[in-house]
Amino acid sequence: MRMHTLSLSIMAMGIAAVSSQALASGYNFGSQSVSAQGTAHANAAEAADPSTIYYNPAGLGELEGTQVQFGVTDVQPRSTLSNERVTLPAYATQPTVSGASTTYSSGNSTSSYVPSSVVAPTFYLSHAVDSRLTLGLGVFVPYGAEVNYGTNWNGGQFALESISLKTLNINPSLAYKLDDHQTLGFGVSAQYMQAKLTEATDPVALLGVPAGEGSVSADGWGYGFNLGYLYKLDDHTRFGLAYRSEIHHTLKGDVAWTGGATANPGPGLVSSNAETKVTTPQSASASFYHELNSKVAVMGTATWTGHSSLDQIAITFPNTHEPPFVIQQKWKNAWMFALGANYKYSDALTLRTGVAYDQSPANAQYIYPGLPDGDRYMLSLGSNYKFDAHQSVDFSYSYIWVRNVNMNYTDVCAGAALGQCNNTNNGETISGSYRTRVQMIGLAYNYRF
Repeated sequence: MRMHTLSLSIMAMGIAAVSSQALASGYNFGSQSVSAQGTAHANAAEAADPSTIYYNPAGLGELEGTQVQFGVTDVQPRSTLSNERVTLPAYATQPTVSGASTTYSSGNSTSSYVPSSVVAPTFYLSHAVDSRLTLGLGVFVPYGAEVNYGTNWNGGQFALESISLKTLNINPSLAYKLDDHQTLGFGVSAQYMQAKLTEATDPVALLGVPAGEGSVSADGWGYGFNLGYLYKLDDHTRFGLAYRSEIHHTLKGDVAWTGGATANPGPGLVSSNAETKVTTPQSASASFYHELNSKVAVMGTATWTGHSSLDQIAITFPNTHEPPFVIQQKWKNAWMFALGANYKYSDALTLRTGVAYDQSPANAQYIYPGLPDGDRYMLSLGSNYKFDAHQSVDFSYSYIWVRNVNMNYTDVCAGAALGQCNNTNNGETISGSYRTRVQMIGLAYNYRF
């Protein structure tokens, strides 16, 4: 049942690697706002358009009339795995197989395991009911992942082959002005997650039986909330605080085994249900926005994310003999810092730029092939062009350097004390070195009624 456990763990831990104010490390999709991306996500206190719902819902109070935004972001990752190696302990197969541990190493580089392009849409709407109350709605993709190693790498013979992760977040919100200086914001989130994973049934392959495959699909809904506070010192300066809650998920799905020894599965190796309970991390941010003059504005955002709530993921298999599967992630809390600037070139054209540093929550000793994550450095450029009083477009481009990471991930072997591993955990160690770069291109259309 190892297949399903990994799927659900990735979904729970990664998918919800928390909405840590966009560009968060982990499984965050990368951008929930084209205008914010143009400043490297530094503009949480600017409240430029309805996408402020994601960063700080109190920013809705700065928007007039009714506004709608349709956006799309194209994420283009480039990643290479080199010096790949898999080591199986002597007890990783069956008691009848004896001897020392076995290592499989190609020394090759794998570069085609990520898609060349992944596109996700966003939708935001705001409506000022009166001078104090503004309502809003945000629909966006907070997390996503797609990795396909196939069967031609060493880990594909004994572990992960592919994963696919999709999410959708529906976030109705409101803002209420307490006075001319202070605004409070509140929103609720309904978050849908779906994950698919395929993995080889490696242990029996060493017994002369062709390796089989396990495939899993799981999904579920979780619910949470977000809060915001915006203090307007004057018409040129704003400060903001924002918070996103933990989201509690119960993910359920099915696992199916095909090929190899799965034609005559053992007591635990049977198609079944699986379940895991996951609490996604909370996050909090502080931001500022200041217009230096009629042309130039500067801004910044610092975001803390409580990733340590994802210390481990435990998946159970109801009505089977298979013990729970546990993934020790040992994730740590992390910070993201971003600084940005706007330049009003003309009444129609505003130019943007920004830089950001985003800490990875991953523990160096537990880097897993489903998420070879490292600290990130981001450089962004953007613009807004107004066609008239009602219509405008946003454009953004970002280049992200991900710090190179070395993987040396050892799967837990639940049966090591008995001299063998069970179906859930086979004790292999997967190692290699990852180099990743990412480009993001965003385009949004804005309309003011």
